[in-house]
Amino acid sequence: MPDKIKKLLESSKRVILDCALDNGAMVAANSAMKYYPQEAKNYFYVWPRDGAFNCMAANLVGIENIQENYFDWLLNRAEGRKETGLFYEKYHPNGLKALEKFQPDQTGSVIFSICKYFKNNLEGVKKYRDLIIRSADALCENWKADHFELITNDLWEERLTFPDLKDNFSYSLASCIAGLTSADKLYPNKKYQEISTQMRKILLEEIERNGYVTRTFGKINDERVDASSLGLIWPFEIIDAQGEIANKTIEKIEEKLVKDYGVYRYENDEYDGWMHEMHHRKKGAGYWPLLNFWMSIVLCKMNRRNDAEKYYQQVIKSIGDDFIPEQIFTNDIQKSVSPLCWSHAMFIFASKELGYTKQLSC
Repeated sequence: MPDKIKKLLESSKRVILDCALDNGAMVAANSAMKYYPQEAKNYFYVWPRDGAFNCMAANLVGIENIQENYFDWLLNRAEGRKETGLFYEKYHPNGLKALEKFQPDQTGSVIFSICKYFKNNLEGVKKYRDLIIRSADALCENWKADHFELITNDLWEERLTFPDLKDNFSYSLASCIAGLTSADKLYPNKKYQEISTQMRKILLEEIERNGYVTRTFGKINDERVDASSLGLIWPFEIIDAQGEIANKTIEKIEEKLVKDYGVYRYENDEYDGWMHEMHHRKKGAGYWPLLNFWMSIVLCKMNRRNDAEKYYQQVIKSIGDDFIPEQIFTNDIQKSVSPLCWSHAMFIFASKELGYTKQLSC
């Protein structure tokens, strides 16, 4: 294994452990650390989805002492969960909501990650039976045949879908399908089967109609490409990595969202996470390392190993030996959130997929 990759794997363990707080909260970035840039936006918040990915990655590098602490935090501290069964946009480390928009993928990802973590420990998962069932029930209760009855927010927190337009975010539905399917394997329920089948049917029908994964669909479609569509190939496996839909989706991403092997979130993205006297500068986004690693994973599953390496190595050669930021810019002026725990998690997944660390196993 190249020395730089080995060093980054070690620093990834450090970053995950630094973001895992004593009370079980897992913050997106620990802005209290000396290494955190002063100019970057404060990310000392818990995004349930980020934590879900981080927990799965931690398991791959032998970190076993944080996952259940985090699941306990979600179970007992996340404000509103006991009442609604849902996880919202983000939380303060003490469990209070920081923002309460409904992002379906937050709940879907949590269910998915808990079930994956305990897939070989049916005794251990019993502790989280209420969380899994209550959350799966809540997704079903808020689903109305072909849309959610609540206004939903996308994973990038920049676009909304509305019940009257019956529109859905493709990535959000994929996450919910995976969550409900996972819950059904542990606690079989015809309702979970019925709703996940409905979601899958309308999602796949729309994808097949367009030939690739679009951002949203409903009465008014947003047919632009979004890098989050990678999630439908991995980890949620809604579409076959070897199929034509996957090929067309990746083709669209590479055409619209890739520049010099850097993957951007969507066309004309402006968010840069750069602050000045409490104002967002928004001078144009950089490319996102976590998306580069996500792309690398997907390309490996599509048997495009050489291309996967190019996306992976683009990040490796652009950073130091220690930390992976949220974004990488083409200038030395803009300052990114760094390190971002989710970036390190996706680096771990991609390193495992590329075979750089034979000791890593799912």
